[in-house]
Parts: sequence; structure tokens; C-alpha cells
Amino acid sequence: MSPAVGSAPTQADLLDFVRRTAADAELIDSLPLDPEGRTWVRLKGPRGSEAWLIGWPPGTGTGWHDHAESVGAFLTVSGALKENSLATRLPTDGWKTLELTEGVDHERRLPAGEGRAFGRHHVHEVLNDSRTEHAISVHAYYPPLPRIRRYSRSGQVLRLEQVERPEDWQ
Repeated sequence: MSPAVGSAPTQADLLDFVRRTAADAELIDSLPLDPEGRTWVRLKGPRGSEAWLIGWPPGTGTGWHDHAESVGAFLTVSGALKENSLATRLPTDGWKTLELTEGVDHERRLPAGEGRAFGRHHVHEVLNDSRTEHAISVHAYYPPLPRIRRYSRSGQVLRLEQVERPEDWQ
């Protein structure tokens, strides 16, 4: 059953989009790779969603963050990525420091061809922990990212460090 025209894309729709996009060899090959820092190209996602093609040099990562009210999906095209996430829902506003309970950490390895979808307020960090190999991934979010909250983490203490808005990364 295809989604209604104009309806918001679901997590499954976004995951399907990143899978189809990852299969576009010409697009993937067009991404410039830098040996030092991540590179990216903004893509047009399905039905008003935001999408990105991202290159990850060895040893790079996002740091802990969430995507606020957006749902999302991403897929590793080449190389491998590691996702550390929190299996708990954080309060959305009104805090700066939070003590996490034991057992909330989740680690997932995503080799080439593997991806995942996630819901609103999903807190994670994505890393290319290879010492030698670039990774490439495709990401999609809906609604387009209204903000990203960035966190630092020391043991079980998570601290809100910064709130970014779209104008900060355009």
C-alpha cells in the first residue's frame, strides 16, 4: 500500500528512501571525501523530508545528539558505522544535566548495506571507528530538522551543551 500523496513520510518510508538512495552508485561516487573531516551533500528527501549523503573519514563521529521532533533513518553505504544510543526517553526541555540509569546504553554496528530507523527525541552518537577506511552513509529526517540538541557525556552523566537550529548548519 503506497502512502497518500502529501502525507508525512513514516520511519519505514525514510528507511526505504535511504536504501534506494544508497543504491545510486553515481550519486555515491559524486560525494567528495576529505581525509580530515566529514563531508556532506544535501539531498531532496521524500515528501518534504530532509536528507543527507555523508562521508566519514576514519576516526570521526557526531558526538551525542538528538534530532528533536524529527523521525529519521540512516544506512551505511560503504565502510562501517557504529551507533551508540540511549534506550530511554529524555525530558524534552527544562534540564541541563541528567543522571542516566544503568542499562540504558545500546551499541549497534552498521556495516555496508545495513541501516535503521528511529523515532522522535532519539539520543545517539554515530562513529566511524575504523583506523583506515572511510565510511559513507545516507540519512533522512521528517520533519526537516527543527533543531539538534548536542550533549556531552561523562560516565552516566549527560549534559546539554548546545541547541543548534537549521541556520547554524546551512
